[in-house]
Amino acid sequence: MRFVDTNVLLYAISNDAEELAKAAVANELLRSADLGLSVQVLQEFYVQATRESRANRLTDEQAAGLVDAFRRFAVQETTIEVALAAISSKQRFGISYWDAAILEAARSLSCEVVLSEDLSDGQDYAGVRVENPFNDC
Repeated sequence: MRFVDTNVLLYAISNDAEELAKAAVANELLRSADLGLSVQVLQEFYVQATRESRANRLTDEQAAGLVDAFRRFAVQETTIEVALAAISSKQRFGISYWDAAILEAARSLSCEVVLSEDLSDGQDYAGVRVENPFNDC
């Protein structure tokens, strides 16, 4: 199973001319059934998709509807176990807590891959590898 970071969801709704290739990749990824994400990813998506400064921002209702629709994937809740593991990974790998929380949510869902352009492409974090699906865009 692969874990989807927030940027994949945001590119999927983008209609920015400079992001068309990334939007196509993101939408193709979201057609897969083997994806997981976390409550953190859904929260970040909602906040960024409705941000006032975002071009073509979504309404609260549109974003909430998409958050609900994304529940078709496995969703890792934010638990104390995930939070404690993220704190440990933050210290171990020297990354932000939020990036570590993504990795630990992925690990909790038994995902071997995190699809993200925010973390280092190809980096392995103790069995969870990051892949940037937008490298060719």
